[in-house]
Amino acid sequence: MRKYFLFIAVIVLLLDRLTKWAVASNIDLYHSVAIIPGFFSLKHVENTGAAFGLFAESSAQWKVGALVSFSILALIVVAALLWKNGHALTTTSIGLSLILGGAMGNLWDRMVSGHVVDFLDFYVGSYHWPAFNVADSAIVIGAILLVSEIVFAKSTSETVKSSS
Repeated sequence: MRKYFLFIAVIVLLLDRLTKWAVASNIDLYHSVAIIPGFFSLKHVENTGAAFGLFAESSAQWKVGALVSFSILALIVVAALLWKNGHALTTTSIGLSLILGGAMGNLWDRMVSGHVVDFLDFYVGSYHWPAFNVADSAIVIGAILLVSEIVFAKSTSETVKSSS
C-alpha cells in the first residue's frame, strides 16, 4: 500500500511544480489574470513567509532557514507517520500523503529560491484571502482529512460504547 501513498505525494509535488512554473512563466510578478471577476484570479506572488503569507513581512535573516528546518522536520514526522500507518487505505494515510506532497512542493521552492510562488487568489468585495498554491491546498485538505478522521472516529467509538 505504501507505494500508493508515495504516488499521491509525488502527484501533488508534480502538480505543484507544474502550476508554479506555468504561473511564473506566463504571469509577471504581482500581476493577475481574472478568472471569475470579483471572486477568483491567478496572481503571481512570491511568498517569503510561511503558509498564507504568515511572517512574510519579517526581515529576520534566520526566517528562510527556520522555515526550511521546520519543513524538513515536518517531512520527517509525516513520513514516519505514513510509514507506520501505511498498511491500509485510510483517511489518515491519504491525508498524510497529501501533506507530504504539499510540504515537499513548498520546501523545494524555499530551498531553490528562498520563496514560494503563490497564485490562487480568492476575494469577495473588500475581503481578500491571501494567495496560495497547490501545495498549500494539499496540506490543508490533508489536515482536514486528519481532523475529520479524529472527530468521526471519536464519535463512532462513543456511539459503540453507549450502545454496549
